[in-house]
Amino acid sequence: MRTPHTYDYAVLRVVPRVERGEFINAGVVLWCAGARFLGVQLALDEAVLQALDPEVDLPQLHAALTAIDHVCRGGESAGALGRLPARDRFHWLVAQRSTIIQTSPVHTGYCHDPQQALERLTNTMVRRRSGGPGQALSVDGSCG
Repeated sequence: MRTPHTYDYAVLRVVPRVERGEFINAGVVLWCAGARFLGVQLALDEAVLQALDPEVDLPQLHAALTAIDHVCRGGESAGALGRLPARDRFHWLVAQRSTIIQTSPVHTGYCHDPQQALERLTNTMVRRRSGGPGQALSVDGSCG
């Protein structure tokens, strides 16, 4: 039987008006050192977000979420951050900040397959069960 790996994860939150403190969960970033896995899944429900703030700048938000995906994947498209080791990129991604994109506290879990854990967490913490519209921005996959 395979030994489970520990992993750390945080939920990515969009806070359209920081002064109000309202947010919508928009993704999960997960780091599993034992499997050498850094992954992010984004699933932004734009209808819910626009109910919180009809004036939210969606193109700017999409650019910021895309940048998170690039940092997670690493490489030259993420600039200097993309050259950091995966562990350091995870810690940069989950660092507390007071901007439109924030993270939950970091939590820990056990898994045999970090990609499946990422999918389960995204389904549990981010995706809405109603199956309504939304999910306009969806990015998933493992990052190196």
